[in-house]
Amino acid sequence: MHLLISPAKTLDMDLNSTMLKVTNSPFTEQSSILIEDLKKLSATDIQSLMNVSSKIAELNAERFTNWCLPFNASNSKAALFAFKGDVYTGLEAESLSDSDLEFAQDHLSILSGLYGLLRPLDLMQAYRLEMGTKFPNVGGSNLYEYWGDKITNEINKREKDYIINLASNEYFKAVNKNELNGEIITPVFKDEKNGKLKIISFYAKKARGMMSRFIIQNRIKDIEQIKSFNSGGYAFSDSLSKDKEWVFTR
Repeated sequence: MHLLISPAKTLDMDLNSTMLKVTNSPFTEQSSILIEDLKKLSATDIQSLMNVSSKIAELNAERFTNWCLPFNASNSKAALFAFKGDVYTGLEAESLSDSDLEFAQDHLSILSGLYGLLRPLDLMQAYRLEMGTKFPNVGGSNLYEYWGDKITNEINKREKDYIINLASNEYFKAVNKNELNGEIITPVFKDEKNGKLKIISFYAKKARGMMSRFIIQNRIKDIEQIKSFNSGGYAFSDSLSKDKEWVFTR
């Protein structure tokens, strides 16, 4: 099985060392092409395009200007350790063992507007470019058009049986579901609030990270074993689940 998760807006680019060998994204060339378009944007352009503050716009204009190849340990960081945010809080990458990371490298990918698809140990430089951004580029009017079937084809190289979709709708839209070789299973996390079960964004994002960690640490390969996920007090609900949408509640 292969897990798909979303990136995060928040980054920690303090460089750290890992005993494992870092890798490069398969889409370095495509990222470079996008960067050339992004470098043409002023901070004001970025502020309007991304609907962010002037401070964040200036930061990302600087990031795009400084982005360069080749990536190395002095200017880049392994993706799983660079991203922060709710999913990554649940995943707790810093406490994974080397053998956990080796398993993750083969069974988890991070969807990205700039990098397409990142393995946990793929190096990356700081950026902000959400997949849903309507950014005209050399490949089309938005990032979905730019990436086309490239991401889907890469996923198919990695997995033939099951895709565990733990990504947001915005990012999973970059995957052509009809062309995937593997069957898609989408876990859904619901919390009880005021007597009703609801998807609460903060908790659901964290739960996606916790499930990723659960699968990695337990080396799960049998799809049915995912139903035993119980981190954070969640439990599988057979009555609420559908064939390919598995609901976990707490």
